[in-house]
Amino acid sequence: MILTKKSKSFEPCPEFTGQAVCVDVTPPKTVETNYGPKEQFRLVFETSILRDDGSPYLVWSRSFTPSLNEKAAFAQFIRRWFGRTLSPSEEAEFDTESLIGRCADIAVVHEEGRDGTTYSNIGLIRPDRSPKPLAPAGNYVRVKDRDEKPRDAEFRRAEAPAAQAPAPSDHSWRNTKIHVGKHKGLTLGDLDRASVESLVDRWLPTATAAPKKSADDKRLIAALEAAMAEVAAEAEDNIPMGNQPY
Repeated sequence: MILTKKSKSFEPCPEFTGQAVCVDVTPPKTVETNYGPKEQFRLVFETSILRDDGSPYLVWSRSFTPSLNEKAAFAQFIRRWFGRTLSPSEEAEFDTESLIGRCADIAVVHEEGRDGTTYSNIGLIRPDRSPKPLAPAGNYVRVKDRDEKPRDAEFRRAEAPAAQAPAPSDHSWRNTKIHVGKHKGLTLGDLDRASVESLVDRWLPTATAAPKKSADDKRLIAALEAAMAEVAAEAEDNIPMGNQPY
């Protein structure tokens, strides 16, 4: 038998304490436990920590059984998250879809699995009391909506199906929302080239030099840098540049 070390298929979220927003409640699936087969599901959170490409790190909750019994792990998790006990109506019927888009203040901790892989876990969750809630980036694809579901789908970031993989120049920066200036609320893909270049010339230098940057700032900076790289690639290929929508 030949054994080889497996390469990491994902990068764990760094340890941190801060804002997160729920972006998924995975479909229940039957798993074998010490107490026999049970249905379990997970919650997925986008964090305020960004990767080098500007996308947010994701962190998964532990596995839960769908129970609101006061001793059930899910019920205890929800009470800590909400900062209160559930109302009688919530206990009678709780829609997990209501958790999508709900913010939280979490502490992410690292734990090592039996195979030596480092996993990110939610060590603490409580209500988000910050004045500005964290908004989802909008690029995450829920597990139930994916065309292809690899065996470790719950432990990996959503990826485009191979048949629909974007070309190298088709950057996702176009989906980044603008939070400054007269185009606030639009995405970069809604703007023409001149407007994007105006952001690059007028806003980007100041934002990049700022000692403190919000999560929105970091996303937009990364997106504008990606746009600049694409323009440079087009110039090298002698692609005509017009004042057209991206």
